[in-house]
Amino acid sequence: MDVNKFFNQGRKFFFNDRELTAEYVKNNCKEELAHVMRVADEVCRQEFKFDLRWDMEQTVEPVVFKDKIDWLYMPGDDPEFIYAFNRMRFWICLGQAYAVTKDEKYAKAFVNQLSGWIETVPHIPENDKAWRTLETGLRMEYWIKAMMYFKGSPAITGEVMDKFVASMTEHAEFIMSVWNWYNMMSNWGVMANHGLFVAGVMLPETERTKEYVKTAIKRLDTEIRLQVYDDGAQWEQSPMYHNEVTQLFYTVVILAERNGIELPEGFSECVHKMALANVYWQKPNGEEISNGDSDEIDVRDVTTIGAAFFHDPVLKGSGYPELDFDSAWEVGAELAEEYKNMKAEHPQSLTLALADSGNIYMRSGWTEKDTFLHFHCGTLGAGHGHSDQLHIDLYANEEDILMDSGRYTYVNKPERFEFKDAAAHNTTIIDGASCYNYIDSWECSHLDRAVNRACKDFKKYAYAEGGHIGYMTNEKGGVFANRRVIYLKPDIFILADEFYTNGNHSYQNFLHFNNKGKLSETGAGNWKYSSSKNEAQILLLAPEACTKKTATRLSRHYNAVENNETLETQWNAKGSSFMFTVISLNRAGSFEETKVQLIPLRSNFKNWTFKDSQIQALKITKGSKDYVVVVAHEEYATPTDTYLVDGCIGFGNVTVFDKAAGETEIGTMLNV
Repeated sequence: MDVNKFFNQGRKFFFNDRELTAEYVKNNCKEELAHVMRVADEVCRQEFKFDLRWDMEQTVEPVVFKDKIDWLYMPGDDPEFIYAFNRMRFWICLGQAYAVTKDEKYAKAFVNQLSGWIETVPHIPENDKAWRTLETGLRMEYWIKAMMYFKGSPAITGEVMDKFVASMTEHAEFIMSVWNWYNMMSNWGVMANHGLFVAGVMLPETERTKEYVKTAIKRLDTEIRLQVYDDGAQWEQSPMYHNEVTQLFYTVVILAERNGIELPEGFSECVHKMALANVYWQKPNGEEISNGDSDEIDVRDVTTIGAAFFHDPVLKGSGYPELDFDSAWEVGAELAEEYKNMKAEHPQSLTLALADSGNIYMRSGWTEKDTFLHFHCGTLGAGHGHSDQLHIDLYANEEDILMDSGRYTYVNKPERFEFKDAAAHNTTIIDGASCYNYIDSWECSHLDRAVNRACKDFKKYAYAEGGHIGYMTNEKGGVFANRRVIYLKPDIFILADEFYTNGNHSYQNFLHFNNKGKLSETGAGNWKYSSSKNEAQILLLAPEACTKKTATRLSRHYNAVENNETLETQWNAKGSSFMFTVISLNRAGSFEETKVQLIPLRSNFKNWTFKDSQIQALKITKGSKDYVVVVAHEEYATPTDTYLVDGCIGFGNVTVFDKAAGETEIGTMLNV
């Protein structure tokens, strides 16, 4: 095939001007460019390590091939290396290195490896690990992107282009032959069919490539309508896979817009909502939360692409102030000045809910120094979800404090379940069992349902609530678990955990801490997390409970594991049981002690003291702050009643009195 015909067929690519974008990243993205150049040089030497930001299964140790590359080589017990290896994301690094240097060694490495793969990894059963639909779809994007960087290289001959187009056509025909219910609901389907779309748009146009585009759009429309909730969250309950899918849909909407291809009604709007979901769950440092099968990844590049494409100031507010390396190549450096001058905004509310997926976020503000809490009460999210019902993440003073333990591995071995189990999350397990029972790395035999969700924001407070029925079929008698999260802005959080039952049960509550700090016990039920940035006080109130510090592990990235410390609180109870956790935040060097006590409430109508099983109150003092927080576990007002507590008269299910502000009547009813 004539090489110039391929490169000059009139199709518009992601960037319009390669040289302009190359110059932009050389001048403005030096750190990211250095990483890409390092990867490209390693690939030229046939050294492969997956440590790019969006490598889904990162590796720590490089794999080196001194002679011929074995594309099906598996260095350990994890086939994920084979899968990542056969996506060839690193070939894009070769292309970007060529774009900024014009060094032919990168083009030669690309041609040699491309030709070698085509010759040695045909689509036959023995090579199935290289020909999963997931990798097949990603290759169509990655190979075509890589090829476009090499325009003008003498290494790209007519013979090379013939092999390339023939292989891409084979890839497309394979995906055309695969379509079923699994593709509709899985990120695999999006990965496969977005690649089919890219091939249909960028390969030399024929009647068949038009069919590729038409078929891909139809399938992708089905997938986005099934897989993405109205709140914008991809259903698998993993921010990392949400962002992978978001980027695939970006590929579709960008190429469609640039080439005048019409997409179904609502398609682009749904992609826009997926981008906005990142704004909600992005931590103040720009990273996604590590829930489900996710890693610690700075997602501002994804948000930046969305902001530039959709011209959205709210996305800009959570993105980079200027185009970063990846976004410059995705939208083109010609948009750099427009993006830089775009106004940056933030959502008006500091408490936001992705209501359909069951995720609630509380903030003290939108700067890197602000506080952020995430509360999960939603669906499992299939194989990439974890047993994390009622889990919380907490970030303050530029640092994680309470963390999800991460994912570590997909291999069906004990470590997989160590990190998926409820005990690896900041929640409570009952009778030593998780709310989900795992069959293997991906499937469960017992499922759950989230219920009773609520979320409200107030000037001085925020409130969230949620429960689940995962323990309702417990052999010792059903238990309904419920958690309330109360935020006394800006520095105090209260977790009210409620367990409703007639049975006799044991409970284990877990709080997993960042290993950047240390835990120390300062009194009965009183602990401190100390680091270079935080001195957080943790006060635990549970009936006849025992709290201990245990050694656990966390995984910030796939294949990487670290030691950390966890607080485990254990107790037994007959009938319903309740636990309060108060977390008081302080910047390191500015510790101010918080005191908490349970105080009785009296009925104004009946002149008696309410039972703890009905309603409880916390008195919380910190410096000049003085709060009374009332939490009702059941209805208490019959026939007509109010309560009296510490000189305060009120009503409601959850009420806060700011006594330092003189509140002694009504207070603020967070939940009625």
